[in-house]
Amino acid sequence: MRLWTSDEIAAATGGTASEEFEVSGVTFDSREVGPGDLFLALSGEATDGHRFLDQAFASGAAGAVVHSHTPHPHVMVRDTMAALNALGTASRGRMEGVVIGVTGSAGKTGTKEALFAALDRGEPGYAHRSVKSYNNHTGVPLSLARMPRNTRYGVFEMGMNHEGELALLTRLVRPHIAIVTTIAPAHMGFFKDESAIADAKGEIFQGLECGGTAIIPFDSPHRDRLIEAARPYAAKIVTFGLGEGADVRAIETMRTKLGGTFVTARLGARELSFTISQPGAHWVSNSMAILAAVVAAGADLELAGLALAELGGLTGRGARFLVPVPGGEALVIDEAYNANPASMRVTLEVLGHEQAARKIAVLGEMRELGEHSEAFHAELSGPIEAAGLDYLILVGELMEPLANALEGHVDFVHVPDATAARDHLLDMLGPGDAVLIKGSNGVRLSNVVAALAERAPA
Repeated sequence: MRLWTSDEIAAATGGTASEEFEVSGVTFDSREVGPGDLFLALSGEATDGHRFLDQAFASGAAGAVVHSHTPHPHVMVRDTMAALNALGTASRGRMEGVVIGVTGSAGKTGTKEALFAALDRGEPGYAHRSVKSYNNHTGVPLSLARMPRNTRYGVFEMGMNHEGELALLTRLVRPHIAIVTTIAPAHMGFFKDESAIADAKGEIFQGLECGGTAIIPFDSPHRDRLIEAARPYAAKIVTFGLGEGADVRAIETMRTKLGGTFVTARLGARELSFTISQPGAHWVSNSMAILAAVVAAGADLELAGLALAELGGLTGRGARFLVPVPGGEALVIDEAYNANPASMRVTLEVLGHEQAARKIAVLGEMRELGEHSEAFHAELSGPIEAAGLDYLILVGELMEPLANALEGHVDFVHVPDATAARDHLLDMLGPGDAVLIKGSNGVRLSNVVAALAERAPA
């Protein structure tokens, strides 16, 4: 399917096309180039995309955006990063459907994926979303530039770790609906307190289109702060959650045999019963945000409920698989993508509900917590003991306060890095065990997951 022509790219970016061509995809990573793609040769501190033009075209690129000469089909611009933003802006400008922005300290990627599934279930092939965690100054315009011409629903994740970043992204996305999933002490090293994080997340409302809807967590201690941030920009404010008084509320929940939750939700005068396949109270709460967005977008609510029942686990964010071990199998819960105190607590609770011979957690240090880091790590001892865990592998120097807090209470080992964690886990994992793997992305616990996945049956 034609995504962009060379003339359209030139018009959007103010560049000059060397010849006529059409592209069906867009990327700035030469390793991801496929047949028919447009390759944006970005210049960064570490490397220059122009060095990989031959590789990109060998992989099937149909054209490139460049700022220096190449013999390949291209659009010449003055600044390729500015061209990426311009292409994203042009894509948003031609989109005639509903655009939804999602942010939060935790749960934004899962909510984005689940919302996409809910909208796609109603109109297959007409929903689009940002892939992976493409939520920053390069990922957001790339996700916009990739949006097909006939998209009816666009769902975009937006992240930040400094004040002002989200304000720039949301003005690029210009959502009709803006969701804040939760506020938690993520990136605390860059903010004076959690209220400052709430203010930074509230920047998402600044990009709302006229008549837009703000969707806000009712149960958050920062609810009123977020409502005040939304008032100047939102025509409608909708709260979601578990507490009485939320506009979209889970009024009954029941854990299913497969680990998910059967939910009855109230949306004004309307009720909907559905199953959310993912385990944990945080997923119940986030599903209320999803339903609120589906209603605001005018999409099919019943089909959205079916999509939530069918939702599979996400790599690094709750995916589950069985691995063979001597004498049987063990369950792996992959939460290795990232971690903050709030997401640690909810996933430890999920592990605590598992029926297993042993409940094991491989926990990597939580980074970017600033002066509060020691306290946040030590405070994980409470959720760990409440979950009734049998064994822990603590990974990284920052886990020392937690190790001290757990001494004499829970069996654990403290190792320096992911390699040591992998080796220790592979030696001790037994039949019937359930193991949770979670930590900040920089700890690279995904390598531990990969080592286990290699053993899983195809």
